[in-house]
Amino acid sequence: MKKQWMFVCLLAFTPALQATTVLSNVHIHTLDPQLPTASAMAWDDDGEILALGEMTALRAKYPEAKRIDGHGAVMVPGLIDAHAHVMGLAMALSGVDLVGAGSKAEVVQRLQQFAANLPPGDWLRGRGWDQNRWPDKAFPSAADLDAAFPDRPVWLERVDGHAGWANSAAMRAVTKNLDGDWQPDGGRIERVDGKASGVFVDGATVLIDAVVPAPSAALRVRALESALAVAARNGLTGVHDMGVSLADLALYRRFADAGTLSIRITAYADGNNAALAALCAMGPYQHPSGRLSMRGVKLYADGALGSRGAALLADYSDDPHNRGLLVTDPAALQTAMVMARDCGLQVATHAIGDRGNRVVLDAYQSVLGDRVTSDHRWRVEHAQIVAPDDIARFKTLNVIASMQPTHATSDMPWAEARVGATRLFGAYAWRRFLNAGVPLALGSDFPVEQVDPRLGLYAAVSRQDLDGQPPGGWLPDQRLSAAEALRGFTRDAAWPALPSTRSAP
Repeated sequence: MKKQWMFVCLLAFTPALQATTVLSNVHIHTLDPQLPTASAMAWDDDGEILALGEMTALRAKYPEAKRIDGHGAVMVPGLIDAHAHVMGLAMALSGVDLVGAGSKAEVVQRLQQFAANLPPGDWLRGRGWDQNRWPDKAFPSAADLDAAFPDRPVWLERVDGHAGWANSAAMRAVTKNLDGDWQPDGGRIERVDGKASGVFVDGATVLIDAVVPAPSAALRVRALESALAVAARNGLTGVHDMGVSLADLALYRRFADAGTLSIRITAYADGNNAALAALCAMGPYQHPSGRLSMRGVKLYADGALGSRGAALLADYSDDPHNRGLLVTDPAALQTAMVMARDCGLQVATHAIGDRGNRVVLDAYQSVLGDRVTSDHRWRVEHAQIVAPDDIARFKTLNVIASMQPTHATSDMPWAEARVGATRLFGAYAWRRFLNAGVPLALGSDFPVEQVDPRLGLYAAVSRQDLDGQPPGGWLPDQRLSAAEALRGFTRDAAWPALPSTRSAP
């Protein structure tokens, strides 16, 4: 018994030897210029890659290693979504999915099916409607919902997250008179003969959001579990989460503490609010597990193209006298940027229209000053419609273009109608950005688009929908190569989220 006890003690105090595994018979795309492809890989129990190369060499180097046959599978580095909304996906999964609805009637049908299991009096929430898919392509109204839901409040977020559709019961919950000729800052209430129609754009959505009951803590936990499962199931290893509140960060921390945060989340604070103040007070946040960090802030310049809220330098081609919206006053935008700069934080700013992008570039130039040549890694989110002369400014100001390939293939049926043929030169112009030497971080903007990163890779290379339309691709001169697209979802998506001491890709 004594000898047996001593043997157990020795095992307890002897460091365990790291076991090694060698995977072979695979096609590995490494993104390493010195070794772009490999057929075998070795790693240890901690998941650290020890070597890449050919099967014979790695088996000779690690003769005792466990061996796995990959049966000819293709391997790529971990896929990262450089612009998404994790809690947005979480809450979308807990409501009515309206994505792809081809008419207002189909929207109402989906709502009725969901409401059948909803307690009386509860708000009916949904997300994903897009009037561009409907025959008349016109904004809906409260009346379109009232017949089916005369008493239950209904509030439906547009697919881009930049507009909402309310029924009359939801509008009655707002104490402020929504009618008249006034407009909220950074937003627009759609009206007919001075009466609120039921559609609220950008800054106007807060009028309804403010009266919607907050989800319970238990629902938020369940919803986040679902969102993380969807992200992991679609092969994502990391997400840049744009616009995270202090409460959402606290929830993420609970998951990270429990070891259940299944993807790496790089969080960006939700504007000039409590999370940014906390970062300035305590410094950039990093969870000990390495799974969660927050060292930047997400700001908004303008709205979205689909709801005609993107700020343009000239009128919308299909809506004369409308040039979109600046969601944040330029002076307030600069104030937040100065605060972030002085706190040593990264800035990522939403800009879709050519005016919105110019406002952001002008602000970056003013706020960064002599620091524009530093490794600041400030970003423009979307960079969707950009004046040709401003593309070069991204490089001059050392700014990252964070773009989403599936936005192009989703918007291509109606984008030219919105902005005209001339402005398409700077629209979804991935190739022009790359040719100008601008770093390109790719993502999806889920839940605006689907989570699956393969759809982004496909759109980046083809500029076609899943039916292969249009032949040859839409604005095909802006396509990326397969290697460029993969790099945008891996190495070039990882680099903006790393501390700025790291070298450029």
